[in-house]
Amino acid sequence: MKIRILLLCVIVLVSSCMHQNNHDVEKQHKWSEIVTNSVTRRWDTIAADNKYKWTYDIAYLVRAVYLSDQKKYFSFLKNYVDYFITNNGTITGFSRDEYNLDRIQAGRNLFYMYQKTKDSKYQKAIEYLLEQMKSQPKNNEGGFWHKKIYPNQMWLDGIYMACPFMAQYAKEFNQPQWFNVVVDQITLIHKHTFDPKTGLMYHAWDESKKEAWCNPETGQSRNFWSRAMGWYTMALIDVLDYLPENHPGRAQLIQILQEESRALVKVQDSESGLWYQVLDKGYKEGNYLEASGSAMFTYVLAKGVRKGYLDKSYLDIANKAFKGIVDNLIEKDTAGNLNLTHICGSCGLGGNPYRDGSYEYYINEKIGTNDPKGVGSFILACLELNK
Repeated sequence: MKIRILLLCVIVLVSSCMHQNNHDVEKQHKWSEIVTNSVTRRWDTIAADNKYKWTYDIAYLVRAVYLSDQKKYFSFLKNYVDYFITNNGTITGFSRDEYNLDRIQAGRNLFYMYQKTKDSKYQKAIEYLLEQMKSQPKNNEGGFWHKKIYPNQMWLDGIYMACPFMAQYAKEFNQPQWFNVVVDQITLIHKHTFDPKTGLMYHAWDESKKEAWCNPETGQSRNFWSRAMGWYTMALIDVLDYLPENHPGRAQLIQILQEESRALVKVQDSESGLWYQVLDKGYKEGNYLEASGSAMFTYVLAKGVRKGYLDKSYLDIANKAFKGIVDNLIEKDTAGNLNLTHICGSCGLGGNPYRDGSYEYYINEKIGTNDPKGVGSFILACLELNK
């Protein structure tokens, strides 16, 4: 009798958990659907605000919307891409001479267009972007400069901007030499930005050690910026989609992913499940729980579990973060649109006016609502948790 009662209790518990999991999946799907509908309703304003430039952030948002429902949003993707791509495969508004890694990321949408249409202009445009990477300036260790105007500097952001694109090109066009390039870039910047004390990675590294924002002994910038680590870990998890199982660098990338995931969990806010703008300084005045980095980490941890790179316990961490975003950072307006708040507008280093990479710099940059970098990341997190 006791055994039968015990079995009944187990069945009820499992059924309850399954119901809760199904409920969570339904909620995540609903959130992604509402957000993508909000984006497409406001698309004319979003596009006008960004003057239809070939930029990574708008292209990133377009990609996220398309992935939410590829059949429904194919024309949305096509209309965006075709605004820039000429019949001979050149890209309006793109200049290779800038050697700007940010411009490469926008090219990820070209792969979808080529897969669906087999139109040669998209392949030509992909090759057009690859021409930049063939001559991208490098530092003495072979690391790509983030931009021509930032000599000898590698930024974590740039790894996401270029590496998944190169890895996908290597796989889809049978150009395996690019896999080695990708692994070299990812591991090189990890080597030079990794902090053994926290396990986190600094925003950037200046090989010349001349910039005022860097540590004159190491060349490392001085703070751990949430979205920079978000870009980097997303690059890791996406590159692994394309990197062959037998590639000698694959195990090292997975090890880095596991290392950084452990470090991120240590600085996750225990109450909200979110991450701060400056990751290790949640206790300091002016720091805030930032949406884009939190959504990126949610995506990475959930995908890491699904792909078998991370322990299943990380899924609970991702779900807690997702709930934290919904509970703390999303507002609904009178038109029924969802608005994602507390998104850092942009953070960089150097330039004019000079960005010194101090704690005060990171917390005082513009904070906005519905920035594409945050909204795109939230959609991707929803979709990943839904899988």
